Amino acid sequence: MRLLAVVRAHGSASVERLAEELDVTLQTVRRDVQRLAEAGLLTRFHGGARVPSSTVENIAHRQRESLNAEGKARIARAVADQVPNDCSLILNIGTTTEAVARALLHHKGLRVITNNLNVAAILSGNTDCEVIVAGGVVRARDRGIVGEAAVDFIRQFRVDMAIIGISGVEADGSLRDFDYREVKVAQTIMSAAREVWVAADSSKFNRPAMVELARLAQIDRMFTEAAPPEPFPSLLAEAGVRCEIAAPLSDAAHEKAPTP
Repeated sequence: MRLLAVVRAHGSASVERLAEELDVTLQTVRRDVQRLAEAGLLTRFHGGARVPSSTVENIAHRQRESLNAEGKARIARAVADQVPNDCSLILNIGTTTEAVARALLHHKGLRVITNNLNVAAILSGNTDCEVIVAGGVVRARDRGIVGEAAVDFIRQFRVDMAIIGISGVEADGSLRDFDYREVKVAQTIMSAAREVWVAADSSKFNRPAMVELARLAQIDRMFTEAAPPEPFPSLLAEAGVRCEIAAPLSDAAHEKAPTP
């Protein structure tokens, strides 16, 4: 979301400044700031908003599902368009990877390994897809599977691609998350894949989180729904990461429509 990117770029911003930079009304800014504050992504103060200081805890799964849902759907469509039929992949924990799972429901011949029970439930609706679920400890808050059992299970495999979600990308080129147990599984997922694709909406840029998962140079592609803010374009280029900006859903549908 553009408002969130502006606040993160400056650390804090007044309602008036946000309205001017985004070319929207003060009422629109106040409404969006309220929604982002309720989701835990911004902290309100009198006359403006600032970036919250917590780096140790993610916001609730249900809140993350609704936050930038349209952007996540765009990313999911862009990822699914690049996933061929008859391939193997691993999807990890996160609401964006769950959106990717929904976008893969019409693919054929997939073999999907996941440590996300929500992904498994979604893709079980695709009768032409084999779903393999890692064992381990199930986190009640998001149905993610973590722990050493999950790490040991995933080490057995070598797949075509890993599609991972993350909590933040910082300006030092690090991909970050909040739970070190989840990070250990995600690192194992990356090492089990021939290609690593990151699916991250624009709110993840400049978002701090406590645990380093990887560096940009360790991934092959990044899918997002808006052009990354500075300094990320140069960081991605230096790391050799192909950045895919997902088109609006209406444009994607138009591109796929048959020619009359």
